Amino acid sequence: MKEHVKNILLLMAGALIFAAGINYLAIPNKLSEGGVIGITIVTYYYFGWSPGITNLIINAVLVVTGYKLLDKRGMLYTLLGIFFCSLFLYLTENKLTPVTTNPLLAAIFAGLLVGIGIGLVFLSGGTTGGSAIVARMANKYLGWTLGNAMLIFDIIVILASSFIIGIEKTMYTFIAVYIGARAVDYIVDGLNTKRAITVISNHTAAIADKITGEMKRGATVLHGHGAYTKATKEVLYVVIGKQELMRLKSLVQETDPEAFVVIHEVHEVLGRGFSM
Repeated sequence: MKEHVKNILLLMAGALIFAAGINYLAIPNKLSEGGVIGITIVTYYYFGWSPGITNLIINAVLVVTGYKLLDKRGMLYTLLGIFFCSLFLYLTENKLTPVTTNPLLAAIFAGLLVGIGIGLVFLSGGTTGGSAIVARMANKYLGWTLGNAMLIFDIIVILASSFIIGIEKTMYTFIAVYIGARAVDYIVDGLNTKRAITVISNHTAAIADKITGEMKRGATVLHGHGAYTKATKEVLYVVIGKQELMRLKSLVQETDPEAFVVIHEVHEVLGRGFSM
């Protein structure tokens, strides 16, 4: 239950940041976006339809069409993501003075806010619907990063919206979407990065005892041998959070100053002891 509450609060925060980027930066400067939100912005410019309501309707159709492609948990958080994004888009519509009327600043910071917002929604396990659903599928089945997958799908919508907002605003929109895609990757991958540590030492057992005893982390002992000396070696493999890296390095240094240590950056870890 605590995990669900934390995820829902994270999702709501992401949805609010997302809506702020759209209503206070993108729309006042006649910028567009990619995916479903890009379609809703264009319909707002052309017909005056509420982005929040339009976003809810279009995404509802997409969810009904593709619900079989999501598991039950993913579907629940996707529905919550769509609902809260649509709600905050509706509640913040025309409520405050635009932050800036400089289109370049608007593009940069709209991209940041939208990207951070979507990233937080993804981090909670949900999506904002539309192309985000397709992006998660591309991430799962094709191995694309979420940011790159969204970038590809968004380009199609942006090019189509150029007929409404013009070429210059389209170019600013591309800047916003690119920045947003990078922000999504940083939030989803950057905040979740782990470190895989390979330790080759003559005191592997002692180091492993400290890791399991003091750090409460698991470790795997691999058996190998030196290519030149042919001497048998035990290789320790550990995966930890990046905030634990300095502590592990200290433990290794204290136990065996001559240990050979290799540190790898890991973007995703699934399994016991790590959040999925």
